[in-house]
Amino acid sequence: MVLRIPRSFLLFVACVLAAPLAGAQEPAALTLHDCFQLALKRSEEIAIHQELIKETEGRFLQALSGALPRASFNSSNKRQDAAGDSPFRLRDVPERKFTFSQPLFSGFKEFAAMAGSRAERRQRIQEKVRAEQLLFVDVSDAFYSLLEHREDGAALTTIREALVERLRELKGREELGRSRPSETASAEARLRRIEAEMEQVRSEELVTRQLLEFLTGLSPLRPLAGAELRLPLEPEGYYLAKTADRADVRAAEEAWRVESKEVAVARAAVWPTVSADGNYYTKRVGVSEQVEWDATLTVDVPIFQGGQAVGAIEEASSEARQARLRFEQTSRQALLDIRDAYAQMQAALARRDALEQALAAADRNYLLQIEDYRLNLVSNLDVLQTLQDLQDARRDFLHAQHEAKRQYWRLRAAAGDL
Repeated sequence: MVLRIPRSFLLFVACVLAAPLAGAQEPAALTLHDCFQLALKRSEEIAIHQELIKETEGRFLQALSGALPRASFNSSNKRQDAAGDSPFRLRDVPERKFTFSQPLFSGFKEFAAMAGSRAERRQRIQEKVRAEQLLFVDVSDAFYSLLEHREDGAALTTIREALVERLRELKGREELGRSRPSETASAEARLRRIEAEMEQVRSEELVTRQLLEFLTGLSPLRPLAGAELRLPLEPEGYYLAKTADRADVRAAEEAWRVESKEVAVARAAVWPTVSADGNYYTKRVGVSEQVEWDATLTVDVPIFQGGQAVGAIEEASSEARQARLRFEQTSRQALLDIRDAYAQMQAALARRDALEQALAAADRNYLLQIEDYRLNLVSNLDVLQTLQDLQDARRDFLHAQHEAKRQYWRLRAAAGDL
């Protein structure tokens, strides 16, 4: 009897066996967004800002507790002298009671403190947002710098190969007497300079890669995917209009609100305070044994405190004015940041476009020089100089291209538009 295995089952087994092989493929290349997400998880600075938010939540609960009633259970056992004819001739005086306390009025100090805590929480949230934006700028700078160094190294490798080919051709022509030894020496000197620049670029690439590994926590770093990025440049007014919504500006405004509420807290010291306290006794002895509860209404009116309250109000008012000035300074600094970033972005785009045209012209010139050299219309030095011009144009264009991308994200960060 021959056992027949269904074809569908064989396909299923093949897929199961192939799954580990598929999972063994190289990891996907990292995009800028991937690097930023990894940096967010890695950054201690962002974690500190998150803890500051939790700290403000704790202060809000403390401020809220000042307006809520308090309850506690007290147990005591007093031992006293029972000699003489005193009616309190008890040696042991135990007492058990529940104590309740309710603040009725304290100059609205608790409400001002709660409002200040809410404003401080909003401030910490905005500070965390700004820290994330600045972290994104750091990641984007390192990301595009690493891509730039790698592409620069690839360009230098291409130029080196061209110089090696030129040097080989020159040596052949020298053997035939069609080229001077000085031409070969000049080409070799240029080749060694290119090799020296390649070592410099490798060193810069290593430093930048280590920086990106530090930011992302990945070591070794996975390949990078530098997708094409459109660089739309809106009118300057579009970015300036976002100044008020920038995270650090909003944080400074919330800090001003916090200090303003501190003034209200300080002023509460000159208001009277009213509170109600009550006790419910579960165990008493002696003449008070039949008294099960008592209540007290307390009114405390401050008359003279030696200038302490007035001094606290003046101090809090001064800190509030300082916070307002810092808010105004932050707003003006944000406007300056946007204008500077916008000007740099405009210059970067203009330089990139100009260098792109220069690269195309240098490439055409090099090809024409090669043809003229083969026809003995130009010298080898002319060809080498043209090759040098092509090298410089290509590297300048690569630098301008990546610099425009870096400036684009700096402009978005300056406007708080990330």
